Amino acid sequence: MKLGIVGLPNVGKSTLFNSLTKAGAESANYPFCTIDPNVGVVAVPDKRLQVLTEMYDSKKTTPAVIEFVDIAGLVKGASQGEGLGNQFLSHIRETDAIVHVVRCFEDSNIIHVDGSVDPVRDIETINLELIFSDMEMVERRIARVSKSTHNDKTKKELEMLQAIKALLEEGKKASAYTTDDEECQGWLRGYALLSAKPVIYAANVDEDSLADDGASNEFVQKVRAFAAEEGSEVFVISAQIEQEMSELEDDEKAEFLEALGLEVSGLEKLIAASYNLLGLISYLTSGPDESRAWTITKGTKAPQAAGKIHTDFERGFIRAEVVSFDDLVSNGSMTAAKEKGLVRSEGKEYVVQDGDVVLFRFNV
Repeated sequence: MKLGIVGLPNVGKSTLFNSLTKAGAESANYPFCTIDPNVGVVAVPDKRLQVLTEMYDSKKTTPAVIEFVDIAGLVKGASQGEGLGNQFLSHIRETDAIVHVVRCFEDSNIIHVDGSVDPVRDIETINLELIFSDMEMVERRIARVSKSTHNDKTKKELEMLQAIKALLEEGKKASAYTTDDEECQGWLRGYALLSAKPVIYAANVDEDSLADDGASNEFVQKVRAFAAEEGSEVFVISAQIEQEMSELEDDEKAEFLEALGLEVSGLEKLIAASYNLLGLISYLTSGPDESRAWTITKGTKAPQAAGKIHTDFERGFIRAEVVSFDDLVSNGSMTAAKEKGLVRSEGKEYVVQDGDVVLFRFNV
């Protein structure tokens, strides 16, 4: 999974990126301090993996990962190159979703590019830049398709492009365009339109607003209302607190979270929101060599899940031996789970579930 982090300058973008990835992106109180896109890869916390590693005495533990791409703060006119924004926008076209960091705190020591804190205005500023950038891309595609040989296929694509263009001209995001046509869906994915991507709003708050998950923060409430209308996810985070926590050892982090009255870190909140928004789950494999988590889309059938490991597994799929993580752990071993009939032999139509521990049988 690849997530692009966007936002206006000075909303806590790079601070959040630093804390999530420990990549050390420069963070400063002025616009455009992030000149090149910063990329960091983060392990997805999954306590189940450690349990399996101990159970199987695995030599290696491999979690699922998320790749974060952090670009410079965007401003009005970014799609036209203002603030070097245009070249940065291209870096997030290949991401699966956008994490939009929104400032939801007052601090006279940290300047705001528009002079005041207004999260909905800030969201709309960024959205317009994404729409303008997409408009340029759609117009280029229309020109290209118009010049090609005219047939039913090009006619269908042109009709779709014109429909998307009309939405963009109304100031609506490309995500407002829906179709059941699989060919059109394929074209749409290929365009990698920024405003078609799922969005997770990261409401960046001060420490006081963190304890009640932003319930008493009027800025957060506005973000939640906005996100609800467009079907986006929201999670509350304090980039500053996350950065402080990123410098602690695991046991110290747990104490720090408890002192703040929090159950999970901002990273865990973001991952939960990402998986929920994108419809993702993890299945597990385990043995003496490695215990590993594999990320798949909900609804993935066993052969395609096996293909995540290796294409040969999908091509030569015979069956999957499946046990739920909870059943495996409660019985203490695969052998004990089998004796109780909890290990199932599943075929090609089986839909893999979150937390399934799977052994694939294949022949090529």
